[in-house]
This record gives sequence, C-alpha cells and structure tokens, in this order.
Amino acid sequence: MGSDNPDWELEEGLPQVEDPFIQQYLKGRDALIAEEQKRRHDATYRVSLSPIAARACKIVSQIRAREQKEVWSTGLDAATAHQVDEILYPGVMFHHAKGRMEKTNLWKIVERMPKGSLLHAHMDAMFDIDFLIDQAFSTPGIHMLAPKPLLSQKDYEVAPVFFQFSSQPAAEGEKKASIWTEGYESSSLIPIKTAAASFPNGGETGFREWLQSRCMLMPEHSYNHYHGVDAIWAIFTTTFPVINSILMYEPIFRACFRRMLGQLTADGVRYVEFRIAFVFRWRKEGSDQPEDGYEEWCRVVEEEVEHFKGTEEGKTFYEARIIWTTLRRFPNKEIVDSMKHCIATKHAFPDLICGFDLVGQEDLGRPLKDLVPVLFWFRKRCAEEEVDIPFFFHAGECLGDGDETDHNLFDAILLGTRRIGHGFSLYKHPLLIDLIKEKKIMVECCPISNEILRLASSIKSHPLPALLSRGVPVSLCNDDPAILGHGKNGLTHDFWQALQGLQNVDLAGLAMMVQNSIRWSCYEDQSTAEWKHEIGEGILGEGLKAARLREWHTEFEKFCEWVVLEFAEFDEDD
Repeated sequence: MGSDNPDWELEEGLPQVEDPFIQQYLKGRDALIAEEQKRRHDATYRVSLSPIAARACKIVSQIRAREQKEVWSTGLDAATAHQVDEILYPGVMFHHAKGRMEKTNLWKIVERMPKGSLLHAHMDAMFDIDFLIDQAFSTPGIHMLAPKPLLSQKDYEVAPVFFQFSSQPAAEGEKKASIWTEGYESSSLIPIKTAAASFPNGGETGFREWLQSRCMLMPEHSYNHYHGVDAIWAIFTTTFPVINSILMYEPIFRACFRRMLGQLTADGVRYVEFRIAFVFRWRKEGSDQPEDGYEEWCRVVEEEVEHFKGTEEGKTFYEARIIWTTLRRFPNKEIVDSMKHCIATKHAFPDLICGFDLVGQEDLGRPLKDLVPVLFWFRKRCAEEEVDIPFFFHAGECLGDGDETDHNLFDAILLGTRRIGHGFSLYKHPLLIDLIKEKKIMVECCPISNEILRLASSIKSHPLPALLSRGVPVSLCNDDPAILGHGKNGLTHDFWQALQGLQNVDLAGLAMMVQNSIRWSCYEDQSTAEWKHEIGEGILGEGLKAARLREWHTEFEKFCEWVVLEFAEFDEDD
C-alpha cells in the first residue's frame, strides 16, 4: 500500500496510511484474518513448529513468491497488449506446468520432503507405462490379440485390444494374417514383436507410441473440458483392460511392482494402501491358463513387498496393504461374489487385505443408496466370519449438487467409512463437513486427478482450500499417476501443485496433511473404537501410529535443517 502522488492526495483530503483511523482499520483487518486462520486444518500444528521448521517454512514461502514472479508470470504483455507464446500463471493446468515445474527449486524441496503414507492409489494405474511396454517386449511368450482387425484410425483409438502370454511357438503366430489387415482371424494370437514390426504407422517405434496412447490419457484429452466428465471417463476406462492384460502375467508384474515400490520410497513414501479392482485375470509364469481366484497374486504381492523391505533401497519402507475393490456398476450377484472372495482372501492373507471399496465412475455407476442391502450383508458376513474389513468409500467424486452421486457422501458417512475418497463435492455440505470432523473421517484428496478428469480446470478452482479452511482432515494422494501422465511415481507432483498454486498452503500446511496420512493409515487391523482412539491421540499416543508420527517428525526436522542450509540465500532473517 503506497501513494503515487502524495501532494495531490493531501490537496484532495485523501486519508493517509499512517492516519490513526486507517491504522485502526488495518489492525482490525489483520485480526479478522488471524481469527479465520485459527479455524484452518493446520492451526494447532503451526503453533507447535520448532524454530528450525518455522524458518524452513518462511524460506519455502520466499522461494514460492520469487518463482511465482519469475517462472509463472508470463501471459499478456502489458506494454503491447499482445499475447505471448505461452501463458503461464501460478496454478496453471498440470500438463502445461509439468515440464517447467520439475526444474524449479520448489520442486527440489518438495521432492525431498518425507511424505508419510499414500492412501488413495489404484495399483494398476501406477506402473511406469514405458517400462511396462519394455517388459512386454522383453518377456518371452507375450502375444497380442483383438476381437476384430484394427483397420481404421478409430479402431486404433478405441477398439478392444489385449495382450497375453502363450506358450505357442512364435513361428506359428508369425504365419497368421496381420492384426492390421482384413484377413486377421478374431482373437488369434500374434507375437508382440511381429505385430509391432507390421504396424502400419512407423513399425515398432510407431507401435510403442500407439500402445502408450492406449494406456494413458494424453494431454490433449484433458484440455477439452467442454467435453465434460463422461467423455474423459469413456477414454479413461479403456486404458485399464489394455494395461492389465500386459501387467497381470507374473514375471512382468514382479518386475513392474519392484520398480514402483522403489520409486515410491525414493519419493519419501513409507507406506501404501493400494486399491485394485479384482476383475483381472492372473497368469503364473509359463501358464497359458489364468488362475481361478487371486490367492497366487496375493502371495506374489506379499513376497515382493517382503523382499523389497529387505533391500538397501527399501529399508525405510514400512508396508503395503490392499483395499479390495469391485466395480460399482456390477449387479448384486457379482458384487456379492466379489465380497465372498474378499472375505476368503482376508482369511488367507490377513495382513494384506485392509478394507473394501467400490470403484468406477460414480455418475454412471450405482449410487451407494442402491447398494445398501449388499453392504449390510457384507458387514453381517464379516461379523459371522470374525474378520474386520472396514469401508473406505469413494464418494462425491462429481460435479453434482443434490443429485444421487453427490448424495453418496451421506451414505458413505452413515455406512461408517473411515476415509472418503476424493470428496470433491463435500465443500457444498456444511452439515457433512461438521459430521466428518466429529466422526474423525479423513478426505483422500487427489487434485491432479480431479483436474485431468475434468472436475476442476486447475488447482486454483479445486475445493481443497475450502476443506482446509474449515479444518477438515485431508491427505494428498496421486490416484492414477501412470495413466494420468505424471511420468514419475510418488506424491511430489500433487504436493507441488498444492504448494505452488494455493497461497494458504505452505510447507506447514503440507506437513499437516502428511501427518494426517499417517494418523489415518491402516497399519494394522483395529476396531472402530481403537481406530478413533489412536487418531485422537496423535503423536502423544502409545500405539503404532504415534510411533510412526514421531519417526516422521524426526525426519521432517532433518529435512527442515536441509532446507535452511541448502537455501540460506532466501532466508530473510540472515
């Protein structure tokens, strides 16, 4: 606040900033802002910051302010009123920001930050797509098939296509008509290298690019927000069958899973709860026939996690657990069959299975209200079988206001969900906000996913700030990073977006969300009473969560020391 022409202002009788009544107004304004800050999610934590952490927070905010001006401020040239080649601003769309963000100091800081737990991540949408394709080419016996020949551009974009291990000799497949010609026999197996070499648009190089496009949402898919949510979901859902047909062969899965665990740990993640829809077909190494059930898949997951924890790379990794999911669009019988499978698998792998959820587009799937009878049946059967499989429901991943999908939030809370996946429309419900705080329910927020799937145009229009300002407990999650085009596995992209795009979220705000991720982690099976008690006790408790909060606090203090030393030139106190 300043005067550009003080003499003129005095002549006109304009009040000056230093006038007592203006100063009184400004003091009242500051007091009102401070009073609102007390209601934010991180208010208590902020008061308890150590001197070194408080200093690190100031430095990070200084770096953000400088980068917002120097890196993210191009747009309209004020002098000429002409548009420059690239419009940039703090909070620009993810795909526009991605290449530039990864070269900033803010990225360097966030990447190094200890990130606690990843609680909302769909496993089959997390594997590095380029690495997955490399594995398909280097693993013996991988073949390609399709229900019909792939002839037109539309076929290339949307026609069903699958990959499968087969022990048939490669020469036998090479004799068959190309999958790219009219003569192709429906669902006949063609060796992947043969199919790639005969790809009409560039041979193997073009084939790899095409296959990548069938496994990911490309940037251009996410830009067209006017197409709406249903249009992007229609593309999104076609990626999973292609990915799973490659991924769910034992040698490929093992290699990809090891790589993913390494990437997550390198990014500062120490615990993961994976969601995966148990609708895939799993093949053991060398087997032409898929397994009947998922026991072998669960065994492989447990083996790989234990092996990883025993390596130098994985020595800080705590554990990975699975939230069993099935598709919300299924009829009751298929959902109940999946629930029976879930209970049986929980008996066989009690430390692996930690919860239950329903996935798929909420707007086009069955609302939770319609599923209440089968959900009550599941809860009753779990009690009879003496297993504890709590609910972790997706709810409110929508733009609606008062429709059936939006009302999934009410049912999720009434059905006892321990966390809410996405909760995008929650900010419209003041009563529900009070309820989830009272019932100690946390929101798993996935800002980049919400942007790319056309719920928000950028982090600037995301409801995350509305939840944080009301004191709602939130953790940041990455949802489907490989399909959504993150290019890296971990939480750094989502953390960076929130920090760089939201002025009220600083390093302390991120730290509070990390602590939430630890407090709401399902490290071990607990009754509802035990669960709420440990969440309430926080770092002062005596259980496993409290111990891991203390470990994280020690890591965070060391991280803050690194920030202060590494970026001392930004320290205004020096």
